Amino acid sequence: MATPEKAATPLGAMRVLEPCQLKPDSTETERILTVLDETITKLEMTRLIPRIIGSLERFARMLGPEITASLLEHQKLSNEMQQLLASPGAEETLRAGEQRLKRSLRHILRLFLANPLLCQGLKYQVQVRASSADVFIKAFVEFRDFMLEKLLTSPAKEREKIQFVEEMSLKAEQNTEAITALQAELAAAIQTRKEEMDRKDKVIEDLKTAMEDLAKDRKAEIQQMKKEGEKQQEEEVKAAQGRCARLQEDVQHLQMQFSALVQEHRASELLLRKRKCRAEEEIENWIQKYDTDMAEKQATFEKIHAVYTEEKAQLAQLMEKHTLLLQEYSQIEEERKMLKQKEEEELQEQARRNRAATCIQATWRGYVVRAFFKAKLKKAKAKAKGKG
Repeated sequence: MATPEKAATPLGAMRVLEPCQLKPDSTETERILTVLDETITKLEMTRLIPRIIGSLERFARMLGPEITASLLEHQKLSNEMQQLLASPGAEETLRAGEQRLKRSLRHILRLFLANPLLCQGLKYQVQVRASSADVFIKAFVEFRDFMLEKLLTSPAKEREKIQFVEEMSLKAEQNTEAITALQAELAAAIQTRKEEMDRKDKVIEDLKTAMEDLAKDRKAEIQQMKKEGEKQQEEEVKAAQGRCARLQEDVQHLQMQFSALVQEHRASELLLRKRKCRAEEEIENWIQKYDTDMAEKQATFEKIHAVYTEEKAQLAQLMEKHTLLLQEYSQIEEERKMLKQKEEEELQEQARRNRAATCIQATWRGYVVRAFFKAKLKKAKAKAKGKG
């Protein structure tokens, strides 16, 4: 009877080793836990859907038109699937119906998950009988807790925990083996004593039969032998009871030793848990300090970034203005070059005209002078002819 208690002790020791605070320490861990939590919620809502469909008029106002319509469609698909299952030889139609039913269930679960308050309300209002689905959900929740512990347990702590559990299991097995051996010895002693008592009872019965055949004058002798046999039997029974009492005391002594060992290890585990809690508190304080420092630095960064953004915007405006001014300057320079080139061309034209005018004037002056001298020569020649 003591064996199940000893076998259950390592599980209790493993519960002592559970962390007092489980907090995700990475984005990947949070994502895995989110997926597992959503799966648990989906399983719970899937378990409630048949009861909700059965009392759809009661929950219609709470569910809303969209979810109600989806549940009615799901019920219709379920009825069709039952008809298909009842009619053999429609495998293709059955597979297509299964796909539609799965899509309908996924759509309903998405609608429920989009409204967490509705899910919580339905869990409290819908009464569901215990079924195999509850066992599966409980096992999945335990799997989620097991995954969380695995994700948050470092390899060193895992090895230390495994070593401790192995030591506790080994001690429990040793104690169980000792108790089993004592119980086997006790059972063998009881069986031997019982066989002896049966044999002696048989001898007494034989003696009784023989005494009945003896003469009446030997009746006193037979009674004396019977008394001696009963006395010897009582002595042997007392001796057997004393041996059983000693064996029981040994069993109790071993149980007390085992309990003392369990208490000792629980005390050591409690000390380790306190140390671990203090370490976790220190880590939490460092994390809070880090978060505070990072928040201050983030605020400073945001201020500097805001100033930088503003100056960058001003620089962009100035660059746009500079580009426009550069374009205007280029146009003005181009116009200046064109005006300068035009002025140079006009100056060249003016110089050419001046040169041409000078040449014309010089030619004209030469022509006037020559004409004047020609007139004078003619007059001189005329005067000379007149005098001659």
